[in-house]
Amino acid sequence: MKKYELKNDFKGMKKGTRFYVIAESEFIGVKEFVLRTQDFLHRITVTEGELMNNFISVDYFRQ
Repeated sequence: MKKYELKNDFKGMKKGTRFYVIAESEFIGVKEFVLRTQDFLHRITVTEGELMNNFISVDYFRQ
């Protein structure tokens, strides 16, 4: 499962919040990703550009 962490505050979420990618879709060249917080309480949908600009990929979640 792909894991990401916020680089800066975004859509009401604080910098450092960790997410799992739970779904990816592409329609007419536009990619969208559905992300869930590590505790699965919050869900956001972002485009590929938003994902690249506001998130960093992490290999593991620090406890």
